[in-house]
Parts: sequence; C-alpha cells; structure tokens
Amino acid sequence: MISDKKELNDDSLADIAIDPDILAKELAVDFEVDPLEEIDKDGFSKDKLDISSACDQALEYLKGDKEHRIQGLKIFCEYRDKRSFPLLLPLLDQSCPVERMSAVYALGRNPCPDAVSKLVSLLESDDNAYVRRATAWSLANYDNQIVLFPLIKALQKDVSSVRLWASSSLAEIGSISNENAQLAADQLIISLKIDNEPVVRSNCIWSLCRLYQNLSNKLQELFIDECTKIALFDSEPSVMEEAKTALDSMGMKGFYK
Repeated sequence: MISDKKELNDDSLADIAIDPDILAKELAVDFEVDPLEEIDKDGFSKDKLDISSACDQALEYLKGDKEHRIQGLKIFCEYRDKRSFPLLLPLLDQSCPVERMSAVYALGRNPCPDAVSKLVSLLESDDNAYVRRATAWSLANYDNQIVLFPLIKALQKDVSSVRLWASSSLAEIGSISNENAQLAADQLIISLKIDNEPVVRSNCIWSLCRLYQNLSNKLQELFIDECTKIALFDSEPSVMEEAKTALDSMGMKGFYK
C-alpha cells in the first residue's frame, strides 16, 4: 500500500487525472471500488491534444447544458487553468451528484482558494458518499488550516470509502506544519488501532510514515510500537505487511524478526 499510494502522492494528489465518466459508472457499484484505481491517466494525451485549445473548449462547455458541462469537467479533471474557477464553483451546488462529484475533482486538480469553504461544507454535510469521498481527496490540495479538522472528523466517522481518502489527505495537510502533523497523527494512530477496514488501517500507516519526521518523539515511539505489534500479531495479512514495510523504511527491520 505504501508504494502504491506513494506513486499517487509524490508531488500532489492534484496530479491525478480524474475521468467523470468512470466516476459516474461507479455510482452503481459498491463503495469499496476505488475510482482512482480504474482511471485511464492517458485519456487526454498531451501529444495529441493542444492543452490551451482544450481548456478554451472546456470553458465553453462549462457554460452549456449538463452534457456539455460534464465534458468540460472531464478536461479540467486533467488540466489546470485558473480561468475555470468562476465556472467550476457554481457546479458544486448542482443537484446531480455526478456533476457535483466531477466539479469537486476538477477543483482538486485546479485548487481555487475561494472553493475551500464550500468543499469543507460538502465533506461535512453532502448526503452522497461519492461526493464526500471526492472532497476528501480534493482537500489534500488546499493548504488552508480549516481543512484539517473536517478531514480528522471524516476519518473518525464517515463511511470507509471516505475514511480511506481522508487518511491519505491528512498526510498532505499534516505536512504543512509540525502542529498539523501532531494533530493528524493523533487521529491516524487511533484509527490504525480501531478502524474495522484493513485498507483504511494500511493507509493510516502510509500517512504516518509520510509525517514521521515531523512528529514528536512520543508520537514516533507510539507509531513504532503499534507497527511492531501489528507486524507480529495482527490478524489481517495486508495490514501486517504494511506495518513491516513501514518498519523497514524507518530502519527497524529487526523489530519484528
């Protein structure tokens, strides 16, 4: 899990291209299917499509009907253009969850300072879990302090698909400052201990590894202790392997031998 998620986050979660067509299809399937696993990142090859012309066209699409707006959102889920901000923001209020979700992903790819409050509101109160999951992903690209506690709350209380991306995004937001790192790590360690979904626990380990150098000595020791227990005694093989990988990355391979 660490290596997979590292590939997604080396620069920023905003570097992932999102295809709303795929996201629309996922509304008919189980929450545990991760849309980011199924996305064709080469859907808009930079060798085949002039980015400037594509963005110009997308701006026109966003002014059209629902079908055209979805096409425009698809382009802005891949490309960045600040001209899209005033057209993307109103789409967060659309009644169609696919359109709201696509707008959220587009605003993750194109972080707009004016969007952060609305995105936080969607994470906290939207009645569609797919929209909340998209928001948990997108908020990783906003270095505004107000996103930290909503992400912590989502990791505490939301459905597993939202918790999964909240745990990843906390690694990004926690990296903003040492204070954020401590606050994010406190909840990540709790969730590592008590969450009932192995993939969420594995993501918590990955995020804690990302934050490790910014943590207090006490939190570092707690994390190492928990990883050692998991590596030796956990009943879930995938989480056990994640803990071993984490200990290896911290030069502590002997802790579980």
